[in-house]
Amino acid sequence: MSEESDSLRTSPSVASLSENELPLPPPDPPGYVCSLTEDLVTKAREELQEKPEWRLRDVQALRDMVRKEYPYLSTSLDDAFLLRFLRARKFDYDRALQLLVNYHGCRRSWPEVFSNLRPSALKDVLNSGFLTVLPHTDPRGCHVLCIRPDRWIPSNYPITENIRAVYLTLEKLIQSEETQVNGIVILADYKGVSLSKASHFGPFIAKKDGFPIRIKAVHIVNEPRIFKGIFAIIKPFLKEKIANRFFLHGSDLNSLHTNLPRNILPKEYGGTAGELDTASWNAVLLASEEDFVKEFCQPMPACDNLLGQPLLPEGLISDAQCDDSMRAMKSQLYSCY
Repeated sequence: MSEESDSLRTSPSVASLSENELPLPPPDPPGYVCSLTEDLVTKAREELQEKPEWRLRDVQALRDMVRKEYPYLSTSLDDAFLLRFLRARKFDYDRALQLLVNYHGCRRSWPEVFSNLRPSALKDVLNSGFLTVLPHTDPRGCHVLCIRPDRWIPSNYPITENIRAVYLTLEKLIQSEETQVNGIVILADYKGVSLSKASHFGPFIAKKDGFPIRIKAVHIVNEPRIFKGIFAIIKPFLKEKIANRFFLHGSDLNSLHTNLPRNILPKEYGGTAGELDTASWNAVLLASEEDFVKEFCQPMPACDNLLGQPLLPEGLISDAQCDDSMRAMKSQLYSCY
């Protein structure tokens, strides 16, 4: 019998009630209900090793690992939440667990990005047009995250506000099981981006690991010549698989269209889907304010503790190392150009 049942049995106030008057136990939280289409179930089986008949067993296995190996890690253990990490690591328990630890380690070690992460706190970034999600997916079902660094004016707000907007968008996208299976594509327009502006992204590059989303491709357009030097320097920070998914198109939109068809692109990128619309995605984010307040605006434990040591996930580096990385990037770029 559970402790709750024992307390019901021995409580004088309850004991005095007749059997028909006993209070009902609280209902169980709703279990996981798959929202994937048959085609996506098949795709998840083939690409992610996800077997519907074993899905909840796999989730329970990951949940047990968290409780055993990281008992002090403050994290959701809901089926739907843990599935994000299993899918991102193709149902490899150990890698999914490490990703989960990385995810929370990043949130705790980078409070200037993740504290008070909510749409209403980022209206300046959203209104600038720095990023948006295109209304149409690519032929593989991937949402296209469009980033335009030239819209950022460094004197208006720090780079961390842009990074916050990126994570805000990723958090919203990953709620969809479709996105968990299909992944996303990034379209980055580097028109007019200077060396000074590009160097601000050094710390972000060094600390960006640890998010449960599949990046299927990164398409760079209108990049200046200096970007090749930047990419050569940041490439060691990227996993080989991710590095191989970068495509530099320059001003050749025909090259872009071989990967992203014109019918899903706005006319700014040679497409036929009308003008680039940032307001619609902003509205989607702002409508999710309450969800972000619940997740990112509550008191955070002072420190998650693993075997008596502060939580510092594999792959994350200290702020001092980030600063060194940034200085090294600037130095190498100036020597190259």
